[in-house]
Amino acid sequence: MAVKEIKLWRSALSVPAVNRRALEKSKTLAADAVIYDLEDSVAEGRKAEARENLEQLFTHSRPTGMTTAIRINPLDTEAGQEDMKTALACQPDAILLPKVETLANVAAASAMLNRNGAPLRVRLWVMLETPAGIVNAAAIAGAYSHETAGGRLEALIVGVNDLRSATGVAPASGRSYLVPWLMQVVLAARAYDIAVIDGVYNDFADTAGFEAECTEARAMGFDGKMLIHPGQIDPANALFSPSEAALAEARAIVAAFAKPEAEGHNVIDLDGRMVERLHLEQAEALIAKANHANEER
Repeated sequence: MAVKEIKLWRSALSVPAVNRRALEKSKTLAADAVIYDLEDSVAEGRKAEARENLEQLFTHSRPTGMTTAIRINPLDTEAGQEDMKTALACQPDAILLPKVETLANVAAASAMLNRNGAPLRVRLWVMLETPAGIVNAAAIAGAYSHETAGGRLEALIVGVNDLRSATGVAPASGRSYLVPWLMQVVLAARAYDIAVIDGVYNDFADTAGFEAECTEARAMGFDGKMLIHPGQIDPANALFSPSEAALAEARAIVAAFAKPEAEGHNVIDLDGRMVERLHLEQAEALIAKANHANEER
């Protein structure tokens, strides 16, 4: 059996491609992923400049040691078409599609990558930030998952700000009114074995609020969080990493199943509670993820 690649998704920092200083600094940061943004953070009159910045970056000092993504403008716009040309030239690890609502949005991007000979390692990530995007999350994930033949879809990211704007839901502590929609996206991702990343926390000076939202997102099943400031990287990495208590329990489960008396048993007694081989698989995955995170430091 092939060993599944382990990727970390704890922190996905958005960096405006128009900001050359930020582009250079991004290569030195401890984010698991960097999203080089050509969309919302770049003014209309500076799109061409931002594209040129990215081509220079990837040609002369390609970032290493992190997952790289380029967020383009919608493909049904002239800016989006030009952005895709830049992304094809740069060949990042992923291309992030904004405001995805239907299968057609992903199909168009996938076809363009295939038509231009982009290697399959160039994946697609999608932003779900409208009511239609949330409603269609499972259909989109199922049709284009990287687990399917020729599929490139690797991650779903929730665009919480746009979702609030589109629905009229007011910002509130705990995001109670958004939780049902957020969980729909988590469920879609888990059904098709792709990553799922929570949206940004806008007040980067509010450390306590950010940490609380990360804790909530992790409890909901998210793999990590999209970030808007380098100061959010370390807290996100810590909060989306396995805790020492969780690792200790995982090691205890692995050790228990490794005992001779556990051989041939699908369920064993561990300190007075029943543990299944399902829990063993989860424990092994948790330990592997923690080890990978330590290697990346």
